[in-house]
This record gives sequence, structure tokens and C-alpha cells, in this order.
Amino acid sequence: MSLLELKNITKIYQQGEIEVPALRGIDLNIGTGEFSTVFGPSGSGKTTLLNIIGCLDKPTEGKIIFNNKNIANLSKKDLASIRRKNIGFVFQSYNLIPVLTAYENVEFAIKILEHLSKEDIHNKVMNILDSVGLEGLEGRKPNELSGGQKQRVAIARALVKEPKLVLADEPSANLDSKTSEDVLEIMLKMNKELETTFLFSTHDPLVMDYAKRKIEIKDGLIARDERREEVDVFN
Repeated sequence: MSLLELKNITKIYQQGEIEVPALRGIDLNIGTGEFSTVFGPSGSGKTTLLNIIGCLDKPTEGKIIFNNKNIANLSKKDLASIRRKNIGFVFQSYNLIPVLTAYENVEFAIKILEHLSKEDIHNKVMNILDSVGLEGLEGRKPNELSGGQKQRVAIARALVKEPKLVLADEPSANLDSKTSEDVLEIMLKMNKELETTFLFSTHDPLVMDYAKRKIEIKDGLIARDERREEVDVFN
């Protein structure tokens, strides 16, 4: 089942009188439950692509069908609503709020969902922290956590609202190889158990080893799109 479809997406940035094309006509279909990665050299357009998919930016031309709705021309307010309810983000720099505890950072992402009671919020936050291996650390602030623990908080924050799509921008960039494996195992587990769709942007061969689909971007175009059925889990 298709979750996201991009049709002839272009993005042109204006630098004075000069037009700089970042995306030159992207056609891409992402299915529900995929575990995929976008890769390519710096300046290839992959970050622009993720920003457009994540409703952080708008294309110059083209259609974006997300959850059976064309969202390409929606207002910033409507895009923010879609992003808030349906998309989770994991950044390489974690982007945690330093004055909040691990619990509060995760809680912050779900308190905006007004239909939940305080008890429901508490249960969801504690359950997701437990799922990513942070039980007992919920009271610590980011400066009291290791890099791997911070990334686990970021994953918990992205997943606590049960989004349809999680976008991860270089999630292993600041982690050692063992911690990277641990973090990827958590994401893969969530992908299998919850059918959450994951899309990564990365240069890391380890992340690409885990991906079920590899999408290469060059000069604003898709140069290669490879799929495989199973992913070998590292032990």
C-alpha cells in the first residue's frame, strides 16, 4: 500500500537573479512499512527531498500524495498539522530541549495531541522509553546522557505519537559503530512490530546495510533504486 507518492517534483532556489535547481523531476513511491534510505553526494538534493517529504519545505512544481491526499500546495499551517500528526523526525544532532528531562522531551511531542488524557500520555511515554532501553533514565537531562542515549530519546520522541512516517537525517553520524547498530536495531524492531515507515538520509554504509531499499540521488534526480526482501540483523 502506498503511503507517499511524489510526481515530477522540482525545487528551484533563487539566489539573486540566478536559479539553482535542487530537484529536477523526482518520481518516487514509498509504501507503508518500508525501511529505506536515500543517499548521494553532498549537493545531490537528498536533504531537500527529505525536507519536502517532511512538510518542512514546498516544491516548486509537482504533486505530493501523502496518505491519499495531495499536499503539495497546502498552506504552512496545514502542512504543520500534517507534520505534527503523521511524521516523526530523528536528527543527527538529536535536537533535544536541554532544560527538559528525557521524559519531558518525549512528552513534549505527544502533549499536542489533545485527545489524550494525562494518564494516557504518561503510559505512552513510559512505554516508549522502556522500548528503546531507557527505563530508569527518564529523569535525566540531555547533558546527563551519552550520545547513544540521546539518540534513543530522539527515537522515542519520534515514535511516541505513532506516526505513519519517520524521517531520519544521518541518525548515526555522531555515534560509534556499536551504538549505531543498537539504534538501528531499535528502529528495525519498531518497523517490524508497528509497520512504521522509515526513510533515512545517510552516507553511512552501516545504515545502508540495514535498509530494505536504497535510493540514490544524483544532481537532483533518482539515479538508482534497489530493493531487497530481507535484512540481515546484526548480532
